[in-house]
Amino acid sequence: MNHLREMFTIAPAHNDHRVGIRCGIGIGVPLAVLLALGRIDLAIFVAFGAFTSIYGRNEPHRQRLGHQLRAGALMFTVILAGALSSRLGLDAWGIVIGTTAVAGLATVATGYWRLRPAGSLFHIFAYAAIASVPAHPPLWQGMLAAGATITFAILLGMSGMLLNRYRTPWEKPLRPGFSAAQQKALWADGGLYAVAAAAAGSIATMLGIGHNYWAMVAATVPLVGATFRHRIHRGISRMLGTFGGLGITAVILFAGLAPWQLVLVIALLQCGAELFIARNYALAQVVITPLALLSTELSHSSDPSMLIRDRAVETVIGALVGMGLVLLLQLKANLARADRVPA
Repeated sequence: MNHLREMFTIAPAHNDHRVGIRCGIGIGVPLAVLLALGRIDLAIFVAFGAFTSIYGRNEPHRQRLGHQLRAGALMFTVILAGALSSRLGLDAWGIVIGTTAVAGLATVATGYWRLRPAGSLFHIFAYAAIASVPAHPPLWQGMLAAGATITFAILLGMSGMLLNRYRTPWEKPLRPGFSAAQQKALWADGGLYAVAAAAAGSIATMLGIGHNYWAMVAATVPLVGATFRHRIHRGISRMLGTFGGLGITAVILFAGLAPWQLVLVIALLQCGAELFIARNYALAQVVITPLALLSTELSHSSDPSMLIRDRAVETVIGALVGMGLVLLLQLKANLARADRVPA
């Protein structure tokens, strides 16, 4: 009962509404511009470029600027890699290999750059989703849309400087170097993410399930956490929250909303996701699940029933793989601890 109570407890708010509003505007305005221009086919580039807004949530403005510049540069690189991979016509196994490389390298990059959220979950999603789409607009148009959205997100992050009430001191943050042990740990984390992504993606591919990268994304969720219990809770919360979110997704998809209505819903969902992501992961997933699916479906629609089924199955596969890996690491740590205890 204590575990259940902990999983469903909502932590106190910490100016989450400000972050939510910024992120909602960060994706809603660029999508509305695409809609007005009749270029909704570029929506997938805008959706992932808007992820820049989630970094540097409540940091002082000087620190947030550096944080979001690094996050935006990394996301732009990943989007470009996905777009180039799409043009190679990769099959399902090619997607697994490419996404595994992104999982490891992006995790190391986020670690060296001290980005928060840590890990490569968003980069896995961005690369694989874009690489999986067989036909894209001209490369320069997609990257222009992504770059403009990233720039807009960074400007939004600095918008508080316009008001004395929210302005923070413009002080350069201290960034001490990494020790040899810390650098080794960063590369170990990168390897762990790569193993989890490769294992989950391989299982999903062998089972012949579409959108194999959803399993790869879910597999990395339990890897984030300070304790064994927290990691297991994240895996369970991912599954429970996804199931709840798929119900909302079904209602939205089968309602037959107009594109402008979908854009409004996506902006509201992005705002809701940031309201809960730092307070209760399961509840946040109820909002994030339809947000993720609608953001990619807006420009490349598919069968809603198959989409929902694939998401459910692959989330379970990925979460179980991630939790299994966490369990193996915990058993290894326990054995090593037992060996150090004197007889």
